[in-house]
Amino acid sequence: MPNFHYTFLLVLLLLLQNHPSLTLCHTKGIRPRRFPGVGLSINMTRVQTSEQQFMKWVDFVGSLKHSVFKTAKNKLFPSYTLHVDKNPLIGDFSTIQEAIDSLPSLNLVRVVIKVHAGVYTEKVNIPPFKSFITIEGDGADNTIVEWGDTAQTPGPKGQPLGTYGSATFAVNAPYFIAMNITFKNTTPVPPPGAVGKQAVALRISADTAAFVGCKFLGAQDTLYDHVGRHYYKDCYIEGSVDFIFGNALSLYEGCHVHAIARNTGAVTAQGRSSILEDTGFSFVHCKVTGSGALYLGRAWGPFSRVVFAYTYMDNIIIPKGWYNWGDPNREMTVFYGQYKCTGQGASFAGRVSWSRELTDEEAKPFLSLTFVDGSEWIKI
Repeated sequence: MPNFHYTFLLVLLLLLQNHPSLTLCHTKGIRPRRFPGVGLSINMTRVQTSEQQFMKWVDFVGSLKHSVFKTAKNKLFPSYTLHVDKNPLIGDFSTIQEAIDSLPSLNLVRVVIKVHAGVYTEKVNIPPFKSFITIEGDGADNTIVEWGDTAQTPGPKGQPLGTYGSATFAVNAPYFIAMNITFKNTTPVPPPGAVGKQAVALRISADTAAFVGCKFLGAQDTLYDHVGRHYYKDCYIEGSVDFIFGNALSLYEGCHVHAIARNTGAVTAQGRSSILEDTGFSFVHCKVTGSGALYLGRAWGPFSRVVFAYTYMDNIIIPKGWYNWGDPNREMTVFYGQYKCTGQGASFAGRVSWSRELTDEEAKPFLSLTFVDGSEWIKI
């Protein structure tokens, strides 16, 4: 019996050597199929695999409950806490970045990083897979992280950082929470028309982020509300031109927006580029104060969407309220609205004809946490 096995194996090896087309692997033994009139050969195994992957993607997208974003599953209870203190003898780390770097590359548990009082002069970056991080300060007036890059600052390869790369604090991972801390870009207010002076204090480029009791200090382009669903509660945001900008879906509740514009400035530059994008900014029970002559928003995106509701506006608001970014076509596609706002700057009498004084029904979707699917992920 053993001799029979040896003989069989020997014959099989000889056959494989003489007939390489019988090689036993997934694709090499399958001849490409030719179609009449088509010069190129198509490997049907690869086509079938691609089609299967595509259908999986279709099934996945079809299962999403939101028009753009997937269902949020936040993790709120901390697994452990790290302490950051300027004195290395007191804290686990002396810089915020060191604490973030200590986490696993793929973080799947809620981690609280308590940043003790002090001024932390550092540029901080949270990578895409370090989710579920909470940064908690000792009060926004006591705990400050600051840096001074601008869009024209040379990067590691000598090229300008650009607005995106200028951020003092950059968040690229979902389920981020910040509480009672200040994010600051130390670049002074640039003169009107200055080039390359965009200077971001914080950039949030991930879904499901919440900020409570925080301060964002800068001048041009202070808060880069880039992409994702975000919630700002009782925050202070200071800047000059387009100092809340991006293409996120964000609710600002009870926030103080303060302008330090030398001449003309703008609160928002919302970047919605398509009617299919479910993005926009909503300000509810906020107040707008400061200096200069201020637009409520400029149409950075052709379908830009911003609403102010129950918001106090100081007399610094330009009566027209909104600017079309120099493109009259955007007047037909933007969505700019006010609802029951107060203050000398809130008068709707002088507003551009393409903005809206919203009815109760029109304003309703913008007034609560449902605007950002908040019942799914906001539990703070």
